[in-house]
Amino acid sequence: MFQLKANGTDVKTEVISGFTTFLTMVYIVVVNPAILSAAGVPFNTVFMATIISAVIGTLWMAIFANYPIAIAPGLGMNAYFVTVVTTQKLDYSVAFAAVFVAGIIFLLLSLTPLREKIIEAIPHNLKAGITAGIGLFIAFLGFRMTGIIVSNDSNLVGLGDLHSKEAILAIVGLLITLILLALNVKGALFIGMIATGIIAFITGELKFTDGIVKLPPMPEFVFTNPLNAFGDVMSYGLYAVVLSFLLITIFDTTGTMIGVAKKAGLMKGESLPNAKQALMADAVATSVGSMFGTTPTSAYIESSAGVATGGRTGLTTLTVAILFMVSAFFAPLVGAVSGISAITAPALIIVGSMMIGAVKEIDWDTLDEAFPAFLVILAMPLTSSIAIGLAFGFISYPVLKVFTGKWRELNWFLIVIAALFFILVAFLPH
Repeated sequence: MFQLKANGTDVKTEVISGFTTFLTMVYIVVVNPAILSAAGVPFNTVFMATIISAVIGTLWMAIFANYPIAIAPGLGMNAYFVTVVTTQKLDYSVAFAAVFVAGIIFLLLSLTPLREKIIEAIPHNLKAGITAGIGLFIAFLGFRMTGIIVSNDSNLVGLGDLHSKEAILAIVGLLITLILLALNVKGALFIGMIATGIIAFITGELKFTDGIVKLPPMPEFVFTNPLNAFGDVMSYGLYAVVLSFLLITIFDTTGTMIGVAKKAGLMKGESLPNAKQALMADAVATSVGSMFGTTPTSAYIESSAGVATGGRTGLTTLTVAILFMVSAFFAPLVGAVSGISAITAPALIIVGSMMIGAVKEIDWDTLDEAFPAFLVILAMPLTSSIAIGLAFGFISYPVLKVFTGKWRELNWFLIVIAALFFILVAFLPH
């Protein structure tokens, strides 16, 4: 079913890769409810909605697309959701109606060749820039999560307290994982996380004060009539909100899929085989998830950790989906482990170092090709947004081509994407 031999992998590798991806992204089941609680959404509602949307999207990716790319509610979009609710003084159910409408439009677009054309329209140098940019993004995320890199009043970012327990644990975990990789130990990233978790438990940083197992709350619908969702959007004039959700989700997911697919060697030339089903996964998950009470889903950059462990097929994501199902019964355990960033941060830092290697594919001798790719690489970690990083690259690319007399290299589709990104950056909240 998953064509393991054709993809040069086996069951053991895929399952270990699934565990690795899951452990690096499971924080979302705790972080998402914590963020959306600021909009008045009950913790249990978001907890179950997060798991439901992750399971639906990731299962779709596993079964219909056969890709090792996991789906779950995206960070950033949940913060934007809170802003919409608080600034426009909306009931959260109305804001979820806007998410649902964006998800349905997203779903309809995914049924057309449009999103596949977006992937094919992205120039090779920008594709390489996306992979490298995501690598820097997740490495920076790993350093920031553990307090090795912190905010700095005079220089924006600076070195944190390397004597803190979290930083020391992260550095020890990083060294253990690097040594395992250097020794070519299979599943080194996953073993490194387990070893770091054991150390955290022995030193008293990892505690299970609320136990390990707990029956999950029953999921609840935040609205039951999908037709009313369209009425709410029109009644409250939430067109810009829907457009923001739509554009950011489309390009965020597309960028992540390209970056992870290139890392996994799944790209065929400039296209992604079976792209329609892969792109349908987050559209379906967004639409369903909004009805239960969560924000738009996205392909997760943490999937790169599973790919680096050897994951190449949907068996990796099937494992992730099953683990998300199981996590509903282990909320205290999940909360305790995801609360210790040092357990998963080393994997993100190491995978980031692997993905930055894509810079060698960029034509650095041609300014109109190199500089847009450079902007993508630079902007992703500095703005903490894949979509904004893409916007900088896509807007600058056609501008440089026009002024260097190479406008014939552009196609109308690329120009339309650049215009949409300009609208996103210049006129919509982000």
